[in-house]
Amino acid sequence: QEQLVESGGGLVQAGGSLRLSCAASGRTPSTSAMGWFRQVSGKEREFVAAIGWKHGFTRYSDSVKGRFTISRDKSKNTLYLQMNSLNPEDTAVYYCAAEILGDVDAFSPDYWGQGTQVTVSS
Repeated sequence: QEQLVESGGGLVQAGGSLRLSCAASGRTPSTSAMGWFRQVSGKEREFVAAIGWKHGFTRYSDSVKGRFTISRDKSKNTLYLQMNSLNPEDTAVYYCAAEILGDVDAFSPDYWGQGTQVTVSS
């Protein structure tokens, strides 16, 4: 069972930056992709970005493309999300996720973290 623990959320002013981290433990060798989703209370969870764990291919939602960067450190089993030029519409709970035997282009997670709150003030 893969366990994911997010960190790095917080309060930031519009235009600022944050970096989220996701530490993965109990990693299975067949984990193929990891990524981030976000959710605003009362709304559906929204895809943000994903990365192929082995090859490093990435995919982003249109709403964050050019502002957010997803990366991973395989030696540390850690996923990152660098968020720049934040705006109040980015306020949400951000969830780390992992998929086994999947694909970045059709990222469908099998495991989820507990989430970390990101709040962007105007």
